[in-house]
Amino acid sequence: MSNMGIEFKNVEKSFFRDDGSEQVILDKVNFKIPAGKTTVVAGGSGQGKSVTLKLILGLMRADGGQIFVGGNDITMARGRTLKELRTKFGVLFQGSALFDSMTVFENVALPLRERTKKTDNEIKTQVLASLDQLELLGHENKFPAQLSGGMRKRVGLARALQLEPEIMLFDEPTAGLDPVMTLEIYQLFAQLQEQVGYTSIIVSHDIPKVFNLADQVMYLNHGSMDVFPSPDAMQWSQKPHIREFVKTTMGEIYQSHLVEQ
Repeated sequence: MSNMGIEFKNVEKSFFRDDGSEQVILDKVNFKIPAGKTTVVAGGSGQGKSVTLKLILGLMRADGGQIFVGGNDITMARGRTLKELRTKFGVLFQGSALFDSMTVFENVALPLRERTKKTDNEIKTQVLASLDQLELLGHENKFPAQLSGGMRKRVGLARALQLEPEIMLFDEPTAGLDPVMTLEIYQLFAQLQEQVGYTSIIVSHDIPKVFNLADQVMYLNHGSMDVFPSPDAMQWSQKPHIREFVKTTMGEIYQSHLVEQ
């Protein structure tokens, strides 16, 4: 199981709108993401959920505060140190970000060719094993355009797992998928997380389905981050914005274990 936890200490991030006004995304937030567990980040559109992931990856700089990834402050990391830290991550974005001109096999093999010294035979063995694990064997010579949306997600996941990341970031991983496929993808995430034990962070609008995966839930709203030890715990919050979120997305008597598995 991964020992790579994440901690935000007094982190600040703002943007300036076209009219010159300031939009505060994170206002001196403090929270911890436990190692080897799944944390779901919820919140309204434009509240900064994807920005939070980019800060964790070091793709965006915080305006203030510290972000520790496995004890290393990524806000201070540069050059080779930052590059080394990023090798600990696997990322699956909305569109899977597959290369259309490359086959399934070539897409999945890409990080191994770019970042390791493995031989062609070693790469072939590893990639085919991953495709087998994700029920993609037999599709390795197809191109992304020949695949269904769910299959493209699985190819993207296979590629993200090739370097054996300790942290997986999922940004709206089921966007554009029908409810049945969404459920299948989430079941796959749960299965892999249990097998591999990586630290998992999921940004998603699929509430409450995604809460079945959550060991912890974080809710981002107007610069503040509320942290709950479970989806069920959100129901007991007395904060008006949390109560409204619970009512509109989870229902009056939501319990995560009662949601369709």
